[in-house]
Amino acid sequence: MFKEDLKHNMAAVIEFKDITRTYRLGDEVLNALDNVSCTVQSGEFVAITGPSGSGKSTLANIIGGLDKPTSGTVVVDGQDLSHVRDRQLSDYRNRHIGFVFQSFNLQGTQTALENVMLPLLFARMKPGERKARAKECLEAVGLGDRLKHKPSQLSGGQRQRVAIARALAVKPSIILADEPTGNLDSERGAEILKLLKDLNKQGITLVVITHDMSIARQADRVIQIKDGKIA
Repeated sequence: MFKEDLKHNMAAVIEFKDITRTYRLGDEVLNALDNVSCTVQSGEFVAITGPSGSGKSTLANIIGGLDKPTSGTVVVDGQDLSHVRDRQLSDYRNRHIGFVFQSFNLQGTQTALENVMLPLLFARMKPGERKARAKECLEAVGLGDRLKHKPSQLSGGQRQRVAIARALAVKPSIILADEPTGNLDSERGAEILKLLKDLNKQGITLVVITHDMSIARQADRVIQIKDGKIA
């Protein structure tokens, strides 16, 4: 049943053309991205690597609709994000992108089930449907017996599984994972990476930002960023 939910998302694609993102620091202008062009194909597993300050997080933020380029064109899932309004970006994030963060970003006072239901609340899904969908997603990541547990009652690996279930709740075409194993030991990190790769095999485009070359080597393709350019 869960696989069936993913089939309609097989058309995901990311296209960057001549993307530049600049920031002002006093009188200085910083080029976080400098004339970057690249494409991520539907269903690909792509790793974005590079040293701190290289621009990889800026690239990820633009893919995720958390930032907009200063110039250039970015098209994700057939939607031009280059000049859309903030409300349109918010709608895009809610419908197309599943976010997984290094620090999990879970609400500590809420249960696993309630955390996974949160993005569905923003999507205006009915309460009964939200609960059923959140339960389904937690079961899909192996946490069907942890629905009522709060983050403090879960291990790091389990918390990241809750975060992945939350990312899946909106039936995203793309999962954007920023250092998803960074706060986990090697065994738990391997489990999380396997889970993400399994989801990728079901048709979700997977973009992972990582410093860890052992993770990057498992991707279909590596995009290396250095000094705001693709190396």
